[in-house]
Amino acid sequence: MSAGPRYRIGLQAPAAHRFQVTLDVPAPVAGQRVSLPVWIPGSYMVREFAKHLQDLRAHQSGAECALTQVDKATWQVACAADVPLTLTYTVYAFDPSVRTAWLDDARAFFNASSLCLRVLGQEHRPHRLTLADVPAGWRVATEMAVDGDGYLAADYDELVDHPFELGGHWQGEFIAAGVPHRVVVAGAWPSFDGERLLADVQRICEAQVQFWGEAPFTRYSFLLWAVDEGHGGLEHRASTALICARRELPTSAEPAAPSEGYLRLLGLFSHEYFHAWNVKRLRPAEFARFDYQRENHTELLWFFEGFTSYYDELMLRRAGLVDTPRYLQLLAASVQSVLANPGRRVQALAQASFEAWTKYYRPDENSPNATSNYYAQGALVALCLDLSLRAAGASLDALMRRLWQQTPEGLLTEAAVLAAVADLGGADLARQLHAWVHDTGELPLQPLLATAGVAWRDGARATMAQRLGLRVRESALTGITVTHVLSGSAAEHAGVNARDEILGADGWRLRRLDDLAALQPASGAPVRLLLSRDQRLVERVLTVPPASAAAGGVAAGVTLVADRPDPAGWPAA
Repeated sequence: MSAGPRYRIGLQAPAAHRFQVTLDVPAPVAGQRVSLPVWIPGSYMVREFAKHLQDLRAHQSGAECALTQVDKATWQVACAADVPLTLTYTVYAFDPSVRTAWLDDARAFFNASSLCLRVLGQEHRPHRLTLADVPAGWRVATEMAVDGDGYLAADYDELVDHPFELGGHWQGEFIAAGVPHRVVVAGAWPSFDGERLLADVQRICEAQVQFWGEAPFTRYSFLLWAVDEGHGGLEHRASTALICARRELPTSAEPAAPSEGYLRLLGLFSHEYFHAWNVKRLRPAEFARFDYQRENHTELLWFFEGFTSYYDELMLRRAGLVDTPRYLQLLAASVQSVLANPGRRVQALAQASFEAWTKYYRPDENSPNATSNYYAQGALVALCLDLSLRAAGASLDALMRRLWQQTPEGLLTEAAVLAAVADLGGADLARQLHAWVHDTGELPLQPLLATAGVAWRDGARATMAQRLGLRVRESALTGITVTHVLSGSAAEHAGVNARDEILGADGWRLRRLDDLAALQPASGAPVRLLLSRDQRLVERVLTVPPASAAAGGVAAGVTLVADRPDPAGWPAA
């Protein structure tokens, strides 16, 4: 087989935030086509990476070749067959996320899906990558195999599955279950406690490898960028790219019991690591081969993202990083976030999975009313399934391991999931799971938690926003701006709109929505809201619901309390 594509990634223009890319194709076909992906696996939205590609040129035997753009991300080169072909181009890289690329004078990061054109017809060949003009003192962190003075991927799929982090970052290592792991942190505070993070992440990794029974990689890297505001991650086969708010990092002042922000960060580490099994190896059958030029639909994100979301915080309990009461607090917050969205009664989870490309990743002011969240709501399905299986003498742990062991090619279908549930918990439970993800009925959370010795208590008084069915943005400078109006709410009935600014009520200026409670007549009579809408002042008559109720009859607060430590072996085991 002739040699495959070779990429040279140059960092000589950090001030302009442009990577200089050279692509050598040793054996092109006549009229060779090249194309840049429009999305990256794991983030289900068409992102149009080609919009940042500039100055594309092609040369063969010292002469420039004409280029014809075929579609938004594909070009055809007027070249001869089997004569080495060179393409050069630049890519603008200033996206502060884990999905694309970044370059400045302090740091570089990239996914190859943003920089490396696919040579159509040669995706199955080995791909080589070298770096150029890396500033002195910078480290390079990636899990792509080293090959001489560069890196080697078996094919294009592997190339785009290994992100690169470059810079003067902090780095630490540990061994978990016999496997070397590395944590890279860019942008940390001077007081960042790296040893605390290493120790805690090691416990998470050991718990998860023990859970699955094996590690599907020989090394693993966590590539974390700490910024002023941000939170998220993107999984890869032997690494993950993460971003967090700098305040989430542990510092020398971090209490023995992790703070809320640090727990959120540990949950992110746990979530993306769990994906190394559940979505990278065990994956939807529709992902047998990625089509990088269009949406790749599946109805199974409730399983791959939702069940992973269930286990991310559960693994914090299993690793001993939180106790059962703290875990139940985290779970209660997840329950409340789902119950606060009327869209759960409108869009089934399977449909939400399929429509992620156009709905979940493109939210608007109506999204809470029209969509379900396959992450958070999928996690509650996993909880219900786990507790139901435990009542039948099995567990979700056993189901996940069975699917892992009995799906040698890793290509999972819903039918296979339901068959495994039927084997472990009975045909009725399999039918129930199908209904939970294809229908829009309420999940039996309270009775199932009760079987595990966990009491459900409706808690705190509703905030004014919850009573009215509003989500707002409050600022001392800009006042109260409505971001969402929930279906069936008092605010909707009164005619309040998203993007309205709430100025006052009954002749009084309002700067905080909760101050409306002081203006509400004791008789419960309606109040007159003064709104600013597209520079016009309008009034709306509003009836404020009682303090004990949130919009849609959903409790304002949920508290989960265990009657005994680790009831029924759950959640600790």
